[in-house]
Amino acid sequence: MKASLIRLALCSSLAFVPVVAHAQAQPSGSSASGSSTAPAHKTTTTGTTATHTDPALLHPASLKAQAPSEYDVKFVTSAGDFVVHVKRDSAPLGADRFWNLVKHGFFNNAAFFRVVPGFVVQFGLSANPAVNKAWDNAKIQDDPVKESNHMGTLTFATAGAGTRTTQLFINLAENPRLDQMGFSPFGTITSGMDVVQKIYAGYGEQPDQGEITDKGKAYLDKNFPKLDVIKATVITSPLPATPVHHTAAAPAAKKPAASTAPSNQ
Repeated sequence: MKASLIRLALCSSLAFVPVVAHAQAQPSGSSASGSSTAPAHKTTTTGTTATHTDPALLHPASLKAQAPSEYDVKFVTSAGDFVVHVKRDSAPLGADRFWNLVKHGFFNNAAFFRVVPGFVVQFGLSANPAVNKAWDNAKIQDDPVKESNHMGTLTFATAGAGTRTTQLFINLAENPRLDQMGFSPFGTITSGMDVVQKIYAGYGEQPDQGEITDKGKAYLDKNFPKLDVIKATVITSPLPATPVHHTAAAPAAKKPAASTAPSNQ
């Protein structure tokens, strides 16, 4: 995360092409070729708005649950709500990573820190610096690109081969060039794309990813107070199994009512 930055070289007046760079090697902003910072990886969260950190987020190696074949995640944000539908088969490793991040509230209070109108909106750096540090080297391998980077698709950002961690971006336009560069979408916005399109873009690419990584929410609140944030991410399907209670056959029966064990998926 801290050492993960993607720069988009401006190959023409409209066409951006991602080129890897590292936050520690050079600051965010334009590269030597006139490029501008682009998708670099980060995460999401589940449940309701949270003011505390799930301790599990400090131990990425323990969050390896396999995601369902398909699932939906509702983003509750300061700009409004939108829903992402994920198909695990599109990019299994990415879908599993996103599932675990969402379940443990990784994205609570995280900002949409980079918005390039007509290209991408990027997020996935935690509001908590300790969490960012824990995930810095929690890399996953690349998934083969099976889906195209259509407008409204959700994709992990990368800093090169095998470097995906927690940063993601939503395509704000048709970006097929990203397919050839190994960016593998695994989800699609199924409702609320109008909300995504109006996420605050006034700061452009000014927020520094290294500073966000090191200082979290405090840095953004002080320097970029108008950024839209993720209040919560909620898995809306498949829903956890609801316990089913059965009435005893007769008042005299001593056995307690049976119930199914709740599922965590």
